[in-house]
Amino acid sequence: MNRFGVGQQIAYFTAILFYCCAVCCVIALGWWVGDLGGQHPVIGSLGASAVFFVGAGIVLQVIGRANLPNLRFDREDGEPPGA
Repeated sequence: MNRFGVGQQIAYFTAILFYCCAVCCVIALGWWVGDLGGQHPVIGSLGASAVFFVGAGIVLQVIGRANLPNLRFDREDGEPPGA
């Protein structure tokens, strides 16, 4: 039986993708800070993008690895209670 649902698996793999994007932003920031200087808007945008990708990655990772109960309406054990 699969422990995580499809939505949780998508959230977890998206979190991994966001972490990779954050690493790419930090690499680009380190590459261009020498050429453009620390006061250039591109440098600020790359820093803000890295913070966003890390923050969203953490949220998506928590969603993807949470131990959620089964909230389906269909029951496999027969009659619903009170019927």
